[in-house]
Parts: sequence; C-alpha cells; structure tokens
Amino acid sequence: MTPTNPLENLSRPGGSLKPEPPDAAEIAGLLRTGRARLVDAGNTALALESRFDLAYNAAHALCLAALRAKGYRAGNRYIVFQVLPHTLGLGPEVWRVLDLCHNKRNLGEYEGLLEVDERLVKDLISAAQQVAEALAPA
Repeated sequence: MTPTNPLENLSRPGGSLKPEPPDAAEIAGLLRTGRARLVDAGNTALALESRFDLAYNAAHALCLAALRAKGYRAGNRYIVFQVLPHTLGLGPEVWRVLDLCHNKRNLGEYEGLLEVDERLVKDLISAAQQVAEALAPA
C-alpha cells in the first residue's frame, strides 16, 4: 500500500488545502516580504506590538511560501503553520509557537486584546527564523 501524503489528504473535498501549481513569482514575493519583515521585527526601537505584527506576518508569508512551493493553497491562515512538518520538516517546537501567536493575533485583530511580552516576541522571531533557514536552500 502506498503511503498517503498528508497535504494531499488535506486537499480532499472539504479540506483545508486546495491543489494549485506553484507560482515562482508569488513564492519569490512571499520570501522577499517575509524576510524583510523578519529583519524589521528585530528592531527594538519599534513598539513591541509592532514587532509582533511584523514577526507574525513574516512567519505567515514564509510558511505560505513553503506551502505554495509544494503545490497547495491554504483555505485559512493557520493551516500554513500546522503543516510545517510536511512542508519543511519542522517540528512542534516551531509550529506550536506560531499557532499560539496566530491565536494572539486573532484576539488583537478581532477583539482588541493584543497582549504580548518580550519573551513571546523573541520566541516568535526565533520560530520565524527557523522557517526562513529551512527555506534557504529553496
């Protein structure tokens, strides 16, 4: 029996992913903006909330680039973090931080309750850097 591809499983009807051929220009743009935002997130002269936003959006762009390179498009934002083991081989120590930050981001965006601290922002930047490093050969 052939092993199943988890990304393919998630692209079945009603799934969180949609198959779509990779687009080199789109992926290059996601990598460029993700890396630029990640650099800016390290600027300690910025407000902590701004650094969080920059790091979160950097991580999302980089994770989306990894997913698009595999030939899929996400049906929702958070799935790009959850599939990191299948797109880049990254483990729960990375995607759990990104998932936590996704939930924090949603509270900030939709309920005005963005509560972040220096430790969380550092962890988020570190997780995003690990994603960027995993993408480096790509």
